[in-house]
Amino acid sequence: MTFVVVENCIKCKYTDCVEVCPVDCFHEGPNFLVIDPEECIDCTLCEPECPVQAIYPEDDLPADQQDFIQINADLSLQWPVISERKDPPPDAAEWEDKPNKRELLER
Repeated sequence: MTFVVVENCIKCKYTDCVEVCPVDCFHEGPNFLVIDPEECIDCTLCEPECPVQAIYPEDDLPADQQDFIQINADLSLQWPVISERKDPPPDAAEWEDKPNKRELLER
């Protein structure tokens, strides 16, 4: 099993999760983070660090977020690894818990 970053991360992109990852499996895009499913060791450390609850175990993904399994796998091959926390975007709080952000995902 792996962990998956879901829609709620789009435009929030808090990076608290990346500092606790022992295998550096997070990758950073313009306005979203993803987890490389090949690198994730299912340690569970990242999930509680996300302030917007945007990280789920693959087996517990909500039905409407299942497509993020493939999104994480695909984009982790394209985006660079991130292993140090950065400041979130200035408007991150405005995007927390907003639904229907898929179309805003910058690839």
